[in-house]
Amino acid sequence: MLSTEIVGWFADIGLDDRPHVGGKGGSLGELQRAGIAVPPGFVVKTGVFERFIRALERESAVRARVESLDAEDLTAITACCNEMRARVEAAELPADVLDEISAAHATLCAKGEQVPVAVRSSATTEDAADASFAGLQDTYLWITSLGQTLHRVRSCWASLYSVESVSYRRKRGLPEEGVAMAVVVQRMVNARTAGVMFTRSPVTGDRSVMTIEGAWGLGSAVVGGEVTPDHWVVGKITGEISVREISEKLVQHVPAAGGGIEHVPVAEERRRAPCLSDEELQALRAIGRKVERQYGRPQDIEWAVERETNEILLLQSRPETVWSAKEAAPVARPAEDPLSHVMSIFGGQR
Repeated sequence: MLSTEIVGWFADIGLDDRPHVGGKGGSLGELQRAGIAVPPGFVVKTGVFERFIRALERESAVRARVESLDAEDLTAITACCNEMRARVEAAELPADVLDEISAAHATLCAKGEQVPVAVRSSATTEDAADASFAGLQDTYLWITSLGQTLHRVRSCWASLYSVESVSYRRKRGLPEEGVAMAVVVQRMVNARTAGVMFTRSPVTGDRSVMTIEGAWGLGSAVVGGEVTPDHWVVGKITGEISVREISEKLVQHVPAAGGGIEHVPVAEERRRAPCLSDEELQALRAIGRKVERQYGRPQDIEWAVERETNEILLLQSRPETVWSAKEAAPVARPAEDPLSHVMSIFGGQR
């Protein structure tokens, strides 16, 4: 499995490669380098997207047209986005790109089997400190053929021109040049249980605890807010479970017979049953501590427990931003007079 200018395997990439593999791709590579279990996969690099967009721009403008949009003109943004997405999804992949993705897909599947994969957008600015595209681009689950995978690579590129993503960039005045999309292709986890883990409390900012939330089936039900997950607060060092809230989990996402996912009811006897054992909670705590040490800062993590083996796999890790941003913000407006500045911190008036 050799990485090239077109395709990068997780084992060969890390956070420093984010300009070429996007935030999600760089993070998955970093996790694998740290010895943390992730589903195997590869990334279609941003250079391929750049080539693709340049080819489209030889026909008519793409980036300049997006930059010309008024951030408040939703009608114009919607019309432009519909056109751009259709152009991207309809265009042909270059022959060398088609060949390399096909070869990488065959390697990932192994022995000619059609292994279900996830095709996931990985924007270059996805987890930036000053602007995050996380959640604005598309992910496609349980893709069961090479043809579908190739189509969904273009769909991920096209999602960079969704109304939400373009509106976000225009409102922030971000230049289109340099905004690029990599695409992650990785084996699907047939999850018994999945969810999220925060290595500091998302409610209080307490760094001595972790918050773990999960539900039955694929994690898309939790991330999409379609089920109220079970909720635990665990001491980061002690492992003490100080909060244990088991919800009634009525639905779950599971693989559909023809590919994709479907919503099915949870069996009556499992609805009020915890989706994780205490042993699994402690295993997640240990993984969360290891990830936080690797990144050097608190993390928001997506995880899944494989249905057959009960192995815990990480699907994503990104920096926690809410409390980190509060800590980074100045506590008082700078003053020309140093004494006035100090007084403003402690409640004095200028």
